Amino acid sequence: MSTLNNNKVHPLTKVLMVQGTTSDAGKSTLVAGLCRLFVRKGVKVAPFKPQNMALNSAVTIDGGEIGRAQALQAVACHLEPQIDFNPILLKPSSDTGSQVIVHGKALMKMEAEDYFGKNAEGYRVKAMAAVKESYHRLTSNYDMLLVEGAGSPAEINLREGDIANMGFAEEVDCPVIIIADIDKGGVFAHLVGTLALLSESEQARVKGFVINRFRGDVSLLQDGLDWLENYTNKPVLGVLPYLHDLHLDAEDALIAAPEKSSDTKLKVLVLVLPRISNHTDFDPLRLNPQIDFNYVSLQTLAKSQAQDQQALPPADLIIIPGSKNVRADLEFIREQGWDTAIDKHLRYGGKVLGICGGYQMLGQAIDDPSGIEDIAGCSEGLGLLPLVTELTANKILQQVEGHLTLLGETAPVQGYEIHCGRSRSLMPLAKPLHLREKSGEQVSNEQQPGQAEGMLSSDSQIMGTYLHGLFDSPEACQLILKWAGMEQAEAVDVNRVREQQLDRLADVLEQHLDLERLNQIWQASRVKELSEKQHV
Repeated sequence: MSTLNNNKVHPLTKVLMVQGTTSDAGKSTLVAGLCRLFVRKGVKVAPFKPQNMALNSAVTIDGGEIGRAQALQAVACHLEPQIDFNPILLKPSSDTGSQVIVHGKALMKMEAEDYFGKNAEGYRVKAMAAVKESYHRLTSNYDMLLVEGAGSPAEINLREGDIANMGFAEEVDCPVIIIADIDKGGVFAHLVGTLALLSESEQARVKGFVINRFRGDVSLLQDGLDWLENYTNKPVLGVLPYLHDLHLDAEDALIAAPEKSSDTKLKVLVLVLPRISNHTDFDPLRLNPQIDFNYVSLQTLAKSQAQDQQALPPADLIIIPGSKNVRADLEFIREQGWDTAIDKHLRYGGKVLGICGGYQMLGQAIDDPSGIEDIAGCSEGLGLLPLVTELTANKILQQVEGHLTLLGETAPVQGYEIHCGRSRSLMPLAKPLHLREKSGEQVSNEQQPGQAEGMLSSDSQIMGTYLHGLFDSPEACQLILKWAGMEQAEAVDVNRVREQQLDRLADVLEQHLDLERLNQIWQASRVKELSEKQHV
């Protein structure tokens, strides 16, 4: 945990909270874009999300776990991800339960009835204390804090224990702007209805609106904008255009691959599990124009109108991704008959890759004696690799770097590990990765080879690893694609794409947002705060 001063508050820190009328209204994207916009102007800015609920997460430089969106926003600020950027993270492990992560560390499994029911206020007190601890550390060290809400502030059933939206804004007395997605339809009803469901004091702290994903000539919207401003007495701070092909890390939504030509060179399938996690691993493959990439789910199979719904489409490589509930998702694979389809795929010479939870599923058994993810018990694995896994309470969280060796070639690689399982090999097989904890120092692989990790089957058809971000390193991605059957592979540098897209987003915000009004919001808030301090 960071040791920053918890009591000193930077006297010039500007704080702004972005809330949305719905989930996926554009909160994360707007905050990321504002982060990049202001850091380009020389402002020392940091992102902040008091509470997040997501299956996609990232490992921080200080050895914790935060939401994927806050890791992206940290990149936008040219910062390493830190636990304070997202002090409370809820990771659903079942339909009614979530793992609660406070300051980067999993503390307990909390059932929905406890979280949303009579114990909500008790949880709120503890969680808000953690949130304010991080908030004070950040406001002590940054000139600007851009805060992201969660879902909608108008959820009546969640207001009592709220720390994610207006509950936080009221606690720290910060201004709020609300963003709505016009592409969903009903944007004026969303904004007016959200405002109407807030308390009087909450309405007063809403300083303006942003309309997102508008297509066409904005002048055609002007009458509606004028009406909205007159009706609510709140300004519209900007109308953002629909950004086609905006390629940024998604927090939860699975984004289909962009349109590609018919002459792709490799077909890759990723199995969509009910508790799939960290699917951003596959963005470099999804964006690669040479790869026919598809997420395979019950919905996509139904749409294909295949006679055999249990059959998987033909592929060169099948990937079993990470999971927040490995044993339940393994059972799901069996229920769909996908285990049989994977066996058939292997008999025809296809390749299979398991990452994190998918790696565990490839083994002989997964034992959860303490019920870490769900009900205690032991499940038989797919039996494709000679390893057994036991789930333990202490989660491994670390950024790593090293090298990958396949086909007699070696490539540098870096990423992160985030898993409860400890896997044990039952027989000696090749370990394709050598990894060490990332230190930030420039050290060659020869000087520090690291620990052997992962497993490669004796026939080289099946590979498993705990490493997330495996495809983010272009050289390692090329080598894996070559192993999968793609000669002369060209990899997408997803880190460069991310930087380009953040700059593109910042350019759009600078053009379409009223930055002068934003500055006035901050100035009014600062005058009020200084006046209150002088009064005290």
